[in-house]
Amino acid sequence: MARNRAVDRARRQRVGESKTQEVAVMAAGLNEAATSQDVPDDRLGLMFTCCHPALSFEAQVALTLRTLAGMTTPEIAHAFLVPEATMAQRLVRAKRKIRNAGIPFAVPPPHQLVERTAAVLAVLYLLFNEGYSASSGNDLVRRSLTGEAIRLGRVLCTLMPDEPEALGLLALMLFHDARSSARLDGNGDLVVLDEQDRSLWDGAAIAEGRLRLEAAARLRRPGPFQLQAAIAACHVEDDGPTDWAEIAELYDHLFIMTPSAVIALNRAVAVSMSEGPEAGLVLLDRIAPEGELRTYHLLPAARADMLRRLGRRAEAAEAYRRAFDLAGTDAERRYLERRLLEATA
Repeated sequence: MARNRAVDRARRQRVGESKTQEVAVMAAGLNEAATSQDVPDDRLGLMFTCCHPALSFEAQVALTLRTLAGMTTPEIAHAFLVPEATMAQRLVRAKRKIRNAGIPFAVPPPHQLVERTAAVLAVLYLLFNEGYSASSGNDLVRRSLTGEAIRLGRVLCTLMPDEPEALGLLALMLFHDARSSARLDGNGDLVVLDEQDRSLWDGAAIAEGRLRLEAAARLRRPGPFQLQAAIAACHVEDDGPTDWAEIAELYDHLFIMTPSAVIALNRAVAVSMSEGPEAGLVLLDRIAPEGELRTYHLLPAARADMLRRLGRRAEAAEAYRRAFDLAGTDAERRYLERRLLEATA
């Protein structure tokens, strides 16, 4: 284990050096127009610069995460739920298109910010996710990433106060980040939501999240980040048990708005909690096991939990083994190993 951590640290150092060089090369292409008084943060300005509409939406997000957000190609591939080789090819194609098309590096003027906002929001969302639940390594939480995503989210809300999805995303990040201190115990082991010490939650972050979500709701333009924030808000209520029926209903609306296998998985979990594990398994069975979630450890982990609650211990153990093999962080593997031992005891 110590050797693996040393290798991981060395890999991160090499990646960091490579990233620094890559950022320097890209920064060298910025001209004086890239400095803008309209975007009050240099890093956010560069994110708007990278999210150029001449590139596909996915390429905008991936390239920005790679070049400016400090994420590695494997981490970005995990965020998009695609193989690392596939993401590497997409990044190469995006850089080639920038070079061949002579796409200029310049912070867009105010009237062009709106067309790039969705991509910038996606960058901040995926940056936060990698920090909140790392895709690999010894550390489940990377505070430097979550803190920077929240900081930039606040700047973006100041820049675009009438953009409800920016407010929704900031609320979502705040609700999740508020629980960070309770997610690991003193040994660094994962503590699931229903077992967390709520006195460790950050009340100020939760209060700010509610204010941001209320501000978004007043703009009457609902979107996916606002719905996700509403779901996260249900999880931080402290005046009674979690309202899983409401969460399941919110996932219904979210799936209609942005259907994806991840949302379907989360919806199945919510239904299993509100209607019972049998109902959740029915929904899980509709998710193609060889689809985009084929390497996503939370799919077999969810199945294992539902089977465990039904008393189907042998099937639960098999699912826990699959989840353990796919999990990327030490904390998640230790948690799944404990569950596996319980299922086979």
